[in-house]
Amino acid sequence: MKKFIVGLVIIGIITAVVVPLILVQVGKSLLHDSAIPQHELLFRSDGPKTILAFFPHPDDEVTVSGTLMKMKEEGHRIILVCLTRGEAADTGGKYSEEELAEIRTKEMRLAAETLGADHLELMDYPDSGMGELGVDSIKAIAEKMIKQFEPDVLISYDSKVGLYGHLDHRLTGLAVEKVFAENLGKSDFPPQRLFQVTLSPKQIQMALKLSEGFKKHYPQEPDQGLPLPSFSINTTPYFGRVLKVIHGHQSQKETLKDLLPYHDKVPEFIYSRIFDREYFFEVKAKKPPGGYRMAFR
Repeated sequence: MKKFIVGLVIIGIITAVVVPLILVQVGKSLLHDSAIPQHELLFRSDGPKTILAFFPHPDDEVTVSGTLMKMKEEGHRIILVCLTRGEAADTGGKYSEEELAEIRTKEMRLAAETLGADHLELMDYPDSGMGELGVDSIKAIAEKMIKQFEPDVLISYDSKVGLYGHLDHRLTGLAVEKVFAENLGKSDFPPQRLFQVTLSPKQIQMALKLSEGFKKHYPQEPDQGLPLPSFSINTTPYFGRVLKVIHGHQSQKETLKDLLPYHDKVPEFIYSRIFDREYFFEVKAKKPPGGYRMAFR
């Protein structure tokens, strides 16, 4: 009987260890492509740099929060720019736009604190109003922020889709890309790198099955989709804090389920090892005559 009980205990321990590992490997195979390089850091440098993440809405920072936490621990300065207070989000009539703006302002400040940002620039342009504001106006805002904070690195959305088709996302990414391409190499323009949020092809296919936002807005034409990632960053060690950032945006908890489906149902040990990386596309602008010197790689 004693041997039988010991055997059951051993089987139980093996099951408790092996089954989660199998689930992790299956989940990874469904979401990630081994051909996409994995980088330890967003970039390497010989000293602290300033990273400016430029987004339209509170909660957009969730897409890169693990990477920003990692870079902060490496000694880099993190600046968050948020163009709106997110008042146009759908809450099923629970809040007025004025009430939601106040709620999301507090949520964004908490997220910035949790993330470890050195500064949050929270603006009050109209949510879902980037189309009326126009690319030139968004470019002017980005240029002002760059002049004020002198970042070495820019992060934003891509310029073709805006992650899943949101016009505010796409126009913000397009404006930042244009500013970068038009000014890279100029003596009064400090940014030397631009990284855009993207997803792996397998993640896109999964999102098109699970995410209502992707189903409604993601382009049908293959050549109009997200840029293929240049690399990914592993964020597993920061996943607990990433969840804290997500949970801080309580008014958007239903929306954020689209970004990380089932994160509130799957054990963190398993989930953090399946959704264990953030993907980036690096914009490579044309070199000006004579080229330009990269101070870091």
